[in-house]
This record gives sequence, C-alpha cells and structure tokens, in this order.
Amino acid sequence: MHRSRLSTFVIDCQVDDIDAATEFWSAALGRKAEPADPDDTSYRMIASDDGEPMLLLQKVDHDSRIHLDIEADDLEAEVKRLEALGATRIKFLKRWWLMRAPTGHVFCVVNPQRGPLAKKDNANEWP
Repeated sequence: MHRSRLSTFVIDCQVDDIDAATEFWSAALGRKAEPADPDDTSYRMIASDDGEPMLLLQKVDHDSRIHLDIEADDLEAEVKRLEALGATRIKFLKRWWLMRAPTGHVFCVVNPQRGPLAKKDNANEWP
C-alpha cells in the first residue's frame, strides 16, 4: 500500500526575472510571496493555506505553462500506478519523475512535500 495526493501547482515561467514573476503572481492571487531560498534561485513559493495545494514558481527554459505535482510516499509505486492508467515516464530529475498524461499534459511525481501522507490529510490510499 502507498499514499498519494495533489501536492503543488507549479507555474513554469520562461522569464529573466523570477522575482518580478513572483511579484505578479503574488499580487494576482492575493497571496504573500515566501522569502527566496538563496540555495535554490530558480524557485519561489507563494503562501497557501493548510490543506491547499502549494503554489510554486519555477524559472524554466521551455514555454511558460502550469503543471501539477503529485506527492507520494512511494515514488515507484505511484509511477507504476499512473503508467497503468496510461501515463508515460519522461525522465527522472534530481528526486522526482517527470511524466506525461495520456492527454499530453506534463506533470511530476514527487516525494512528500509537507511531511508524511496520512488519510486524515486527504491522501489517497492505493493497494
């Protein structure tokens, strides 16, 4: 058995200035921008309420788009479950899988982002 749930909406930004992009999305969504991590200059977090998916801006080289992350306590089991539904692996990056849905959408399967997954936290349980 493993657990998974929607983790993050990632706003991929093909921009030179990720801070300006963060200011825009923070104001547009009415959410506070979290302080930048000096060790991870391509990413910025925007505050989300407990129980909501996280909001992440990512500076990218490809066209701007929005994708989602699914967090799982067993990456391989979740990737195999999604493959059985028709998704395909694109490649493994750092600590997560980049995948493509049968609809053509790109998404990621990541490790838990806010601690262990539990049924009480709206995590799905899979055999």
